[in-house]
Order: sequence, then C-alpha cells, then structure tokens
Amino acid sequence: MRSQLLLLGCRAGFPLFPHSSAVVKILWQRFGTMKLESSEFRSLFTPGLKSVAELFDKAKYELRIAGGAVRDLLGGMTPQDVDFATTATPTQMKEIFQTAGVRMINNRGEKHGTITARLHEQNFEITTLRIDVITDGRHAEVEFTTDWEKDAERRDLTINSMFLGLDGTLYDYFNGYEDLKNNKVRFVGQANQRIQEDYLRILRYFRFYGRIAQNPDDHEPKTLEAIKENAKGLAGISGERIWMELKKLLVGNHVNHLVHLMYELDVAGYIGLPLNGSLKEFDTVCKNVQNLFPKPMTLLTSLLKVPDDVSKLDLRLKISKDEKYLGLFLLKHRRDLVKATDAAEPLKPYQDFVIDSREHDAISRITELLKYQGEEHLLKEMQQWSVPTFPISGHDIRKMGISSGKEIGILLQQLRDHWKKSGYQMDKEELLSYVKKE
Repeated sequence: MRSQLLLLGCRAGFPLFPHSSAVVKILWQRFGTMKLESSEFRSLFTPGLKSVAELFDKAKYELRIAGGAVRDLLGGMTPQDVDFATTATPTQMKEIFQTAGVRMINNRGEKHGTITARLHEQNFEITTLRIDVITDGRHAEVEFTTDWEKDAERRDLTINSMFLGLDGTLYDYFNGYEDLKNNKVRFVGQANQRIQEDYLRILRYFRFYGRIAQNPDDHEPKTLEAIKENAKGLAGISGERIWMELKKLLVGNHVNHLVHLMYELDVAGYIGLPLNGSLKEFDTVCKNVQNLFPKPMTLLTSLLKVPDDVSKLDLRLKISKDEKYLGLFLLKHRRDLVKATDAAEPLKPYQDFVIDSREHDAISRITELLKYQGEEHLLKEMQQWSVPTFPISGHDIRKMGISSGKEIGILLQQLRDHWKKSGYQMDKEELLSYVKKE
C-alpha cells in the first residue's frame, strides 16, 4: 500500500513502519485511532476544500470524507469523486453557505440530506448523517442523526462504510480497513438485511468483488445464500440503475466467474440477461479480450444469440443507441468477416468494411469486433491505420463527358472496387485512365 499510515500514540515509543500491518494492528488496538498522511490525501486540500472546512469548523459542525473516497485513499489512490458527511442538517448547511455568500446548486437531494456548494470553481456534495427509517428495496425514507456509527451502519459494504476526518483520522466502525487490507468484500452487518434495503446492492457486491478480491471464488457462503434468496428483488430495480452497475462489473476483474455466479444464483434473469445465455461463447470471449479493454457491450454480446436478444436487453436495461447498434453489429459480423480473411492480407476484409461503410463509427465497431475475436495483432494494425480517401468523385467523371447519374454511380462503384483491390494505392490519374479504357 502506497499510503503512509501515521498512528496516534507514536510518542509512546512504538516504532513506526508504514508498510507493516502488524504494527498498524497493535497500535490500533492500543490507541483506538489511526491517521492517514499521504500525497493523495494532501492533494484533496484545494482552496475550495480549505474554505469549506473553515466554514464548518467556525459553525462547530463536524465534516468528514465519506464512503468510497476513503476506501480509495487507503488503497493509495486519488479518488475521482469525494463525498462528504456532516453533523449539520440541510437547513443548517444552507444557513452556513448563505451567510458566507456561497452559491448552492443542484439541491434536489436536499430531502435526503444532500447540499451541493460551489466554491473556487469546485463542487462539494455534503450529506447530513442519516438513518434509514423505512426502505422498500429501492427507496428509503431517512431521518437525520448526529451519530456517525448509525450512518455507517446503513451503508452497503464494510469497505464503503469508513469516514476520514480532515485531519487524517480514520473512523472505522465495522472493520472496513481490515477487510480492505485482506481483500475481503463483506456487507455491513447482516447481508440479508442490507440487500433488502436496496436490492441493487447485489450487483454492487459483485462489482466491488471484482475490484477488491484477489481470488475469483472467495465468497462467504452466507453472502451467496442471501443473494440467491433475494435475487428476485432486482426485478423491481430500474434498468438504468442495473446497467450502470453491470457496465462497471463487465470491465472489472473476475468477470467470467462473476457472470457464471449470477446465473448460478438466479440473478441473471432479473437483470435482463438471457436465461439461456451462451456461456461457452462468453468463456471464449473472456479469454479473447484479456488486456484489450473491451467496451461492456462487447463482452455482454457474447451471451446473446439472435438480434431479438439485443432488443430484449434494451427493453430491460435501456441501453444507449450506440450500445444497441454495437450489439447488433457484433452479432451480425462476429463470424462472417473472420471467414473472409486472406492469409496474406488478414486485415483487408475489416479495412474494406470501413471503406464501404457510411457510418461515422465504423472503425470503433471494427475495433470492438477484433477485440471480441481476440485478434490482438490485427487490432494494433487497425488502430495504426489511417483511413484512405477515395480519390474519385462524381464530378471527376462528369468532366469526362458522362452525365447519366445512374452510369456515374455504376462507374464509381467499379472504380472503388479496383481501388480496394489495389490496396487503396491507385491514384486519381490511374483510376480515370482505367475509365477511358472502359
């Protein structure tokens, strides 16, 4: 771990070894607190955050970094998004910011306790500590609290339930730091209860497992039991929320194992995956795309068999138009272009497809197809290839005395075919001289 862990109580004479988990554990038990001091943590202290911290400190309300940002910082990473938690209510936060003349934006989350302030060209999303009073598996009615542990208790996974004070002090009520060090993904408290509060947490579990766990099959049996018992709850979750999680899962680690597990635990059918998905094809494509960074839809398409499967997926998950067309493209061409390849010029059919295509993203789709097929060498060639411009236009042919639109169209296609056969090397003069011979 790249972060240096500085623990309170060092003055008692304990040696400090930042990379020694044994020392960290002993000092944690004796002094009950730990401090983080790392370049990633220090980089968060922009002028904007310093101003926010001063405002909350002056008003006597506590402010801490919350959730995933803490997990990332402890892992030696700079978080992309930083959320904050506070003991101040939304009303109290608004008073703080209004008094200081700070602009507040996007306050649709106020009823759930979230206020977004903008300082020094930076947004700060700050949420009041909460307790879930009523949950239906999708939404929750919340009650504000000043109890940090109660707020941590309502979060999904232990690794996401930690807080970090702005002085670097770690607040960990459910052993999230130990789980993070040991690459364990566990629900806070009872898995069954956490899942029933929001069934999307099933997919969040899978997604974070792919991100945190070192081994593909190191789950707690009770967790898998809880997932299977509650899988049907995913039927009531919106497709947009499911697709957001599924996309992240598909580009993470252990994806082959996790997708098979979703089928074994009866999760697949409730999130839009075909019940009779092509798992053998999926296994093959998982091997093909290793280290090629495919789009989520590229990998997901390997589970599909016919175009109607894409339509059903779209109906459930509300995938984007580009994702839908990519899926249909891969289904149509995952076999035919590879069959058309010539041993001497294996990339030629793919290049010809791009040349003949009128679609602006033809290269992008061909690139994903080559990943799907595991053609790493051809993929590199395609990525380095500059699409040549066909040197002839209808105007060039008209200048030769041919005025019939139909005849011009036929000639252009014939010349394009000759140009492609030449490896796109024939220039305008060569092509026009060929027309004269015609």
